[in-house]
Amino acid sequence: MAEVRIAQDWKEILGAEFQKPYFEELVSFVRSEYSSGEIYPAGRNIFRAFDKCPFDKLKVVIVGQDPYHDPGQANGLCFSVNEGVPFPPSLQNIFKEVRDDVGAEVPVSGELDRWAEQGVLLLNAVLTVRAHNAASHAGRGWEQFTDAVVRAIAERKRGVVYMLWGNYAQRKCAIVDGSQNLILRAVHPSPLSAYRGFFGCRHFSAANAYLESQGCAPIVW
Repeated sequence: MAEVRIAQDWKEILGAEFQKPYFEELVSFVRSEYSSGEIYPAGRNIFRAFDKCPFDKLKVVIVGQDPYHDPGQANGLCFSVNEGVPFPPSLQNIFKEVRDDVGAEVPVSGELDRWAEQGVLLLNAVLTVRAHNAASHAGRGWEQFTDAVVRAIAERKRGVVYMLWGNYAQRKCAIVDGSQNLILRAVHPSPLSAYRGFFGCRHFSAANAYLESQGCAPIVW
């Protein structure tokens, strides 16, 4: 995993985590998986969420579960796909809600780099997955690592918007202080649940109103 890219400030914040025994075991497991089968995202993109959204720019956190597991989809940012790749159903629903909430047209590309570069950390709880096998890398150490990421943000930053869609994301960020940050909760944008409260949640306008109240530039969703 030597070729992965990660912003320098994240490298310093997470440096101690990278030295822990569980992380060394995780690296060994992930390396063996990449050498023996089809794993997503591409190795260089495992930490892409941290490269595209440096810690000092971070304003919003969106938490996913694990990467897309079909070919060509996962690119290291949760919910995001590479340019030219058809939108998975959850991403379609996210764009519908953005359109209905803030009036932004559904984009041509499902690549969410433009969000990350404005300070949106698009964090999956598990950062790798075996092809066609959802949650195949769960329980191997990634969850402990991304818990440490959430803890690092919670301890070092105030005035962050947490957009938590579904029970998994809400449990992941349970340590966050709601009096010092904005915590927005809704069901997951999956077609199985979107009509039970994701559509109409208006999280994107709520996030921007809060950011502006904190003296921060709003996100161009």
